[in-house]
Amino acid sequence: MATSFVPPTASSATPDFDTSKVAGNAPEEIKRILGDTRAFFAAFLKPGQKPLNSFGKDIMERMVVTELAILQKAEEPSKLEGRAVLEVDVSEDMVNGGGNIHGGCSAFLIDMASSFALTALTLYETGRLHPSVSQSLNVVYHSPAAIGDRIRLVNTTMTVGKRTESVRTEIWNVTHHRLVASGVHIKMMPSKPKANL
Repeated sequence: MATSFVPPTASSATPDFDTSKVAGNAPEEIKRILGDTRAFFAAFLKPGQKPLNSFGKDIMERMVVTELAILQKAEEPSKLEGRAVLEVDVSEDMVNGGGNIHGGCSAFLIDMASSFALTALTLYETGRLHPSVSQSLNVVYHSPAAIGDRIRLVNTTMTVGKRTESVRTEIWNVTHHRLVASGVHIKMMPSKPKANL
């Protein structure tokens, strides 16, 4: 695999982030940019925009990136795929009334974590951040995860085109060794804002 990565000109990387905590073959600069979840999400703010106390912000900030990789696709070796693995402990703000991870929270986690695999691959191939928005998200629920369980989100890109991109995510219960949920996330490039004349 040839290295084509060129670091972004306006890097959102945290200079002192310890990339040795992130496994995988992704270049160090990609690990620096994506390894600190707080800095990664802040990279999409407009200049001068203050971070919002947005939906799921506390959950996103607890997510830990454990692996970032750029791999040859097994089915088509001429193509590359991005892989990102994140982990988080299930806490009270993530569960339903029964004390298990809420289906809406699982969908939210797939939405957020899948972007790491897509971004790793697009950074590697283009050297730039490409913001995209959700077009569809399909989720299958397999088993529960309770408060205190550690979950692992394994994200692998499927396709990355000029207008749409797709990624597959599996949420594994590390504590009980079972699949919690799986999903396919389709994203698209946002429409350009209309000029105000």
